[in-house]
Amino acid sequence: MVSHKLVGRLLRRLGFTLQSNRKTREGASHPDRDAQFEHINTQVSDFQAAGQPAISVDTKKKELVGDFRNSGRELRPKGEPERVRVHDFKIPELGKVAPYGIYDIAANTGWVNVGIDHDTAAFAVESIRRWWCGFGRNRYPAATRLLITADCGGSNGARVRLWKRELQSFANQSGLSITVTHHPPGTSKWNRIEHRLFAFITQNWRGKPLLSHAVIVRLIGATTTRAGLAVHCCLDDNNYPKAIKVSDAEMAQINIESDDFHGEWNYTISPTQPTA
Repeated sequence: MVSHKLVGRLLRRLGFTLQSNRKTREGASHPDRDAQFEHINTQVSDFQAAGQPAISVDTKKKELVGDFRNSGRELRPKGEPERVRVHDFKIPELGKVAPYGIYDIAANTGWVNVGIDHDTAAFAVESIRRWWCGFGRNRYPAATRLLITADCGGSNGARVRLWKRELQSFANQSGLSITVTHHPPGTSKWNRIEHRLFAFITQNWRGKPLLSHAVIVRLIGATTTRAGLAVHCCLDDNNYPKAIKVSDAEMAQINIESDDFHGEWNYTISPTQPTA
């Protein structure tokens, strides 16, 4: 019979330590993965050199609203931790939020549209539209083009028909030709917005329960960095129904030009008929 302490000592002598899981396996890699990253970087550089806006977009992880535990720690009087619920059951009247972010690569600024309904392609494009109307067109008054770098899946996925239909509507409204470059499958963590915007929002609200929509908007908007990151945030209380079908006839009306290199990942949607 041996004690657990002896077993522990023997394991340590053999080089064993307590370790947590580490996310390193990305699955199969697309053969043109690196080439697509080079294409994205070239597009960003070209747009910036021409004074045209280039943005990185994505939806941050959905968050429960209410007095729930939020990972991390914050300074409080000794022995007075924030009291939160034991179980993470959604509060029906508060629900969840879906923060959709737009990161302006050249300006190092972020815009976050906090949705309270479904994370759909219509919500994604509305978030981009709000950024453009609120900040983008003032910062880039001479812009004729917009570059969007996005993940390959989700509400702004490369295969989502509604995403392209809504982008066509936005192109008509703004007069911008919209170029989209998607990151290869399984590489979402390399999207600029993840480590230049979302990571700092997570740090800023660590250990703070997301008690209400107002608290969430305030915490996101208060996110800054020493490098000069500034973040603006608004609440989007519109409804975005799921399962909207886009017909073949509607797709045929989209003024889309696919790139010679992986046209399914790289394409431009140009205005057809400007609307008010």
